[in-house]
Amino acid sequence: MTLFSVANVTVVRGFDGQSHSQGAFLSIVVTTVLSALLWLVIGRWHGFTAVNSTAVTWFALAGASTMLVGRVFLYASIQNLGAVRGSAIKRLNPVFSVLLGVWLLNEPIGGAVAAGMLLIFASFGVLIRHSLRTASDEHPAPEQRNSFRSLLTLGYFYGPVSALAYASGYVMRKQGLETMPDAVFGTFVGAVTGAAGFLIIALFNDRYRYDVQQTFSVFNPWLLLAGFASTFGQICYFVALKYSSVSKIALIASMEVFVTMFFSYLVFRGNIVITRDVIIAGAMGVAGTVLLIAF
Repeated sequence: MTLFSVANVTVVRGFDGQSHSQGAFLSIVVTTVLSALLWLVIGRWHGFTAVNSTAVTWFALAGASTMLVGRVFLYASIQNLGAVRGSAIKRLNPVFSVLLGVWLLNEPIGGAVAAGMLLIFASFGVLIRHSLRTASDEHPAPEQRNSFRSLLTLGYFYGPVSALAYASGYVMRKQGLETMPDAVFGTFVGAVTGAAGFLIIALFNDRYRYDVQQTFSVFNPWLLLAGFASTFGQICYFVALKYSSVSKIALIASMEVFVTMFFSYLVFRGNIVITRDVIIAGAMGVAGTVLLIAF
């Protein structure tokens, strides 16, 4: 949770407002290299876990979902919304995780859990309303009438896509860990898959190609730090899945929105404004999360 919060803030800090590079590919490269080194070191000391083809398949699918789709859309959402709101949108992760858990893993869902999910959805609605209101004040009249365009501009399309991709990946990781309980190796396989997918898309997409070029031509210490934080956050998340359910881990991680608020205040000080609507949305999200965890 804390590492993901650090990544949220450093992504924003490393974005100069002019470059089209999101730093997503850099983050994937960092994850690939660090997880490979950790896997080799740990394996050297404690022995390597026997590789299972079924687990590798699940890890690869999880990597495509989280490190390619999830991370790319997350970075786009954060850079459009800012660290606090971008992190708040990630609160949809536990909602999707619970729904997928019920659908795919046959986990039970009661009235309290349903109420918790509704609260989180309501908090998402409050954030959308607030940003649309802000957009109507900042943009000319022709853009005020195009709410869908405002949603895309503000990143509220990217956030839910990222959340669904991450939730799907968590379920896939859990399946892989059932047959091969090696979190670091799973992170490595997922990162390699994400990097390969990113490079393939870059052959046909200018934005992805630019992101790859910027990774090896421009040194951005903040985006590099974001990559390190995201990497260790993913590894910690992976390890946690060995000991608890997908839904509970996703719920705990979703509390990062408040840690992100604190870190954002420390880094940006007067440049960040946490409005009443954002506070209300956060409170509703916390209430929903408490209900989900408690019941």
